[in-house]
Amino acid sequence: MLKTPERSEGEVSSGGLQAVAAFVRQYVRRPFSFYLLSLLFIAIVPSFIFSFVIVKRSVDAQEQVVISLLKASTGSITRIVEREVEGMMTTLKVLSTSGAVDLRNMRGFYDRASSALSGTHSNLIVADSAQNMQMSTGVPFGTLLGRASDPEIDLALESSGTLVSGVFFANTSKSWVFNVYLPINGPDGQRYLLGLTQDAARMAKAVNRDTLSPGWNAALVDGRGKVIASSDPSARSGEAFFLDELPQISIGVSDVNEHGVDYRVVSEFSLITGWRIVAWAPREIVDAPILWSFLWLSLGGIIFASIAIAGSLIIARLLTQGVKLLALDARRLGGGEMIEPRRYVITEVEAVSAALARAAAARTRAEAEIRLLMREVAHRSKNQLTVIQSMLAQSAASSEDTSEFVDAFRKRLAGLARSTDLMIANAAMGVDFRELAEDQLQPFAPDDPDRIVLDGPSLRLDTQMAQTLGMVLHELATNAIKHGALANATGAIKLEWSVSPGTITIRWRETGADLVELAQAPRRGFGSVVIERMLGMALRAELDRTMHADGIEWHIRIPRGGEARSGAGD
Repeated sequence: MLKTPERSEGEVSSGGLQAVAAFVRQYVRRPFSFYLLSLLFIAIVPSFIFSFVIVKRSVDAQEQVVISLLKASTGSITRIVEREVEGMMTTLKVLSTSGAVDLRNMRGFYDRASSALSGTHSNLIVADSAQNMQMSTGVPFGTLLGRASDPEIDLALESSGTLVSGVFFANTSKSWVFNVYLPINGPDGQRYLLGLTQDAARMAKAVNRDTLSPGWNAALVDGRGKVIASSDPSARSGEAFFLDELPQISIGVSDVNEHGVDYRVVSEFSLITGWRIVAWAPREIVDAPILWSFLWLSLGGIIFASIAIAGSLIIARLLTQGVKLLALDARRLGGGEMIEPRRYVITEVEAVSAALARAAAARTRAEAEIRLLMREVAHRSKNQLTVIQSMLAQSAASSEDTSEFVDAFRKRLAGLARSTDLMIANAAMGVDFRELAEDQLQPFAPDDPDRIVLDGPSLRLDTQMAQTLGMVLHELATNAIKHGALANATGAIKLEWSVSPGTITIRWRETGADLVELAQAPRRGFGSVVIERMLGMALRAELDRTMHADGIEWHIRIPRGGEARSGAGD
């Protein structure tokens, strides 16, 4: 029974990672627009959340500032009211201690009090312990006054010091007023009240709306919850303050709901008067800035997000269209078709299109070169057979026995192999032209070394030029051994080359050739076509082919460029 090998922890971990990677590849494959929009939301959503937090903190800070200002305003109102009332108290104390109060001479007291209170908008009253009005500087002396209108006058009679009343309707002046009382003992032993009466409307200056934040109102409310003065025209003097839930003594900020409406209320309490100073505003007005801030932020966010999403979708569409066209061009490239570079809005896609076009052009050139090389391979194979046959014939003709024949034939084959190896071995550093010529001509060389002469300076060629010139030399030598200077036992070849600043010049001259059969126009075989095409197309060379009486002459002029490098002897 076979035993299953246990898997190591590393193999289990690797398998788990591969499973996770497979899951991600399977379920996270989405279009480019999905990832572009995801990136957009990743960039936008945190920014908007942060903006909302900042706006909320800013609005809260602004609200705290407004509340602080309102507290300062209510405190300022309280101080104004208390200064006014304290002034009235001081006036009463001065009158009561200056000896001006002489209840036995009420006429004289009336005249002195009227003169003292001239321009103060206050009236002095005197009431006895039965709450009957004895005098009032607000009406002519001797006018029947009757009982006091203030429902709290009994508290003033029982107090030991000054007392501030609430608001009440005065029958004498027919208006809403408040009093500041000071009890005194009369010469007859009875208790009397001195009082300064002030019109409640005069306190409206203390609750001026100009001192409040927009949307806010303020009011003076007495101890019974009656309005003394208010910046809100609907809250009139003498009426009950509309916020019933407001405590009798309340200091600070609170929220009150009245008749279904939420109010933000800021209040102060005056210990001197017993009144409350109340500032209020509906919560919808208080919260309006934050609501508008969030509204504008939301609206701006929606607009900007819509613009960003629309732009992202347009970019994704442009990129998707570009990728589809690239895929089409790639399929055409795979089919061997020519591709023209396209114009795209996205430069990177355009760069890929240009690269595909270059690849298609390179493939077309490569295929053309391959076809030419295939023909050349076939042609050279035939030439190699001809060379081998010539080598065989020369070896057999010059050998006296079998061993000598085998040895000569082996040497010629080895020379042919060395010529091929030279092209491979020197491809990177460049091929020396003399060495190239020697290796190419070695398989065709006769026994007499003087029949092939090489003359020229040191010259190194790059791979393309070496390959092309090697093929040309091979073709020239093949033609020479077939029907040129090497086709007999006396012909000779002289290969010369020179290097000038702009040109490499090569001269191939055959002499002693048997040209009896070529008296007419020579036939242009495939070898000559290859020579002219390879030199003309690959190296942009200029060729002159001349037929002399004793052999052919080729003049080859190759423009010098980065492909040719002169040696030390250049």
